[in-house]
Amino acid sequence: MSDIVNEFNAYRSRMNDKILADNNKIIKRIFNLDTNAYAKGALDVKTKELLGLVASAVLRCDDCIKYHLETCYKEGLKKEEVIEALSIATLVGGTIVIPHLRRAYEFWDALEAQ
Repeated sequence: MSDIVNEFNAYRSRMNDKILADNNKIIKRIFNLDTNAYAKGALDVKTKELLGLVASAVLRCDDCIKYHLETCYKEGLKKEEVIEALSIATLVGGTIVIPHLRRAYEFWDALEAQ
């Protein structure tokens, strides 16, 4: 099951390299802004990642959900914390979020299986 984690990371890395190789100033600034937004500040990284996860689920972006799930996992968040955040996302986003919730569970299980 960890294949989905490896496949996601390989694709993301390959495509980010391709995108950034075009040296577009606006895209590079957006990538940089994203990186800096999730750095420790008044809020710790774990809190910011949970916020990103909730926003990604409500916006129904599977790639973003996977990214934030993996970072949450690497930051040491417990499954219970992540699921509680995803429950808020499902409440806010409505039942249309449920397919993304399913894939989030699958991806978290793959992270734990590594």
